Amino acid sequence: MLISLETLNEIKEQILEKTPPSAEITQIEFEGPEVAVYSRNPQILVDNGELVKSLAKDLRKRIVIRSDPSVRMKEEKATKIVKDLVPEEAEITSIQFDPNIGEILIEAVKPGLVIGKNGVTLRKITSETFWRPNVSRTPPLDSSIIKTVRKILFTESEERKKILRKIGRRIHRKQMFPSDWVRVTSLGGYREVGRSATLVRTPESTILVDCGVSVGRSSNQNMFPRLDSSEFSIEELDAVVVTHAHLDHSGFVPYLYKYGYEGPVYTTKATSNMMTLLQIDYLDVAKKEGRLLPYSTKDVKELVLHTIPLNYGEVTDIAPDVRLTLHNAGHILGSAVVHLHIGNGLYNLAVAQDFKYRKTNLLDPAVSRFPRLEALFMESTYGNPQDVMPSNKEAQNHLRDIINETLNRGGKVLVPVLAVGRAQELQIVIESLMSKKQIPSVPVYLDGMISEATAVTTCHPEYLSRKLRDKIFHVGQNPFLAECFHKVESKEERDQVILGDPSIILATSGMLTGGPSVEYFEKLSGDKNNSIIFVSYQGEGSLGRKVQKNVNEITLMEKGHARVLKIDMEVHTVIGFSGHSDRKELLNYAKKVSPRPEKYFLIHGEKSKCISLASTLHKMLRVETKAPEVLETLRLV
Repeated sequence: MLISLETLNEIKEQILEKTPPSAEITQIEFEGPEVAVYSRNPQILVDNGELVKSLAKDLRKRIVIRSDPSVRMKEEKATKIVKDLVPEEAEITSIQFDPNIGEILIEAVKPGLVIGKNGVTLRKITSETFWRPNVSRTPPLDSSIIKTVRKILFTESEERKKILRKIGRRIHRKQMFPSDWVRVTSLGGYREVGRSATLVRTPESTILVDCGVSVGRSSNQNMFPRLDSSEFSIEELDAVVVTHAHLDHSGFVPYLYKYGYEGPVYTTKATSNMMTLLQIDYLDVAKKEGRLLPYSTKDVKELVLHTIPLNYGEVTDIAPDVRLTLHNAGHILGSAVVHLHIGNGLYNLAVAQDFKYRKTNLLDPAVSRFPRLEALFMESTYGNPQDVMPSNKEAQNHLRDIINETLNRGGKVLVPVLAVGRAQELQIVIESLMSKKQIPSVPVYLDGMISEATAVTTCHPEYLSRKLRDKIFHVGQNPFLAECFHKVESKEERDQVILGDPSIILATSGMLTGGPSVEYFEKLSGDKNNSIIFVSYQGEGSLGRKVQKNVNEITLMEKGHARVLKIDMEVHTVIGFSGHSDRKELLNYAKKVSPRPEKYFLIHGEKSKCISLASTLHKMLRVETKAPEVLETLRLV
């Protein structure tokens, strides 16, 4: 990496030239996409915000100021300073020190009070202790996955620092080849739903957007992305960008580390936590079902160490000729529309894999305005003309009526849900219906990964809709903490729920492809008083899709033997709770996206839906549209 060292030396010269000698800068190094400046007198730089902004603008790099180890306050004394500066109402739960990067890690119930108005408290902590505060929220609900991720990052801090430096030198290497073409290869999730993977290549760089699995598929050729494509080389891969945590987008990322990838994964902080949760659960379920494990927990840990979380709207260099910006997608917590700026104004493309273009109870709608845009890759999950959903209110009323009818006849309501997204949306709706006395106050049982996913959600309220944030912070009402919700923690508890009084059961998986929802379905399906309600997309070949067709019986395979299950329970589908845009929203998004792109590529949908939407958009907008197939390569420039 001699070329990147040359770049670093050039950056050092510019920084030293423009900063006062009194700052006593001792070291300048790449840390991932950032340039870290270590100083014996960091307060001069921290107080002079305009100087740092000017440097960042001139260098076109993100700059972080850190203190030299020689001037940092002793940890015991620094802890006391923090406790003196931060009001007790912040409820600090943990203070830890990371000497590798000079950060003091502060966890608090109310992190806003630790930060202070316009960051005033953080600046005071820095100026008095010479440690850089890094503040995170203590989850209102206990979260084992957040504890695990934070523990990995803390205990492996030295290794993480080495990883970031290596990544930084690759990002900031001198560009060897002119950016005069852009190619996109579809490795999965084109004319199908599942195993999403989009490869973006320039003469200089290779970026992979998503790397998922098709959970409901049985053959490896259809279950995993086509990484056997001649276009894909793990040695040439510069970066992976994950749009959101669902397994069809993130489930195969750890596999890359198993087979030698050493680069970064960019995503939001919420997605980082959520995808770790779902990947570990994926391994647990596969192990219990006797399926081949494509990777191990060791590979998931490598992913955690290599993940670089980004905020919405934060422009980041991820390769010498590629800049990344993530924007809210409105699909699930932390989901993102990916915007890639390629070359020096050569080309701009956005990947809107899964997005929702209307407000939901949980999230604000997807972003549709970008600085520049030549090509848009957008989902087609509900791309057929008949794929029109009712309003939120109509969907809630439909759900309310089914729940009331089922509970009134002494039955139980089973709702198979994705742990992330639909589960939390339904929690909000059910809590609201109960508080308004529109449905009986019965226990609502959360089984599978739902409770853990909800705990992660409560830790990241900044991603929630403005209305929900206001309710939590200003009114003091957090629907996720309602007394009606009960976590099912064992098979014995599950059996008690099945044999117990009328209740509502939210359980994973959403397509009945595994997890406790399958067990509930098998045990409850024979009672005509019970109901099953599907609220999300049921993939082709999944058990959920088969049950949804209202068949009287279904054949299940158990340890190589067929068993016929009679279905007497009522089967319902409530449309309107999906995290995907319906046909109207898709057309509206395509029409309103600004600036209007020259090309639209329709992805993430069954073949007929991708083609139908592509045809409609071509006629409606008079632009070039296409529904590519898997393993197709498109030259954009």
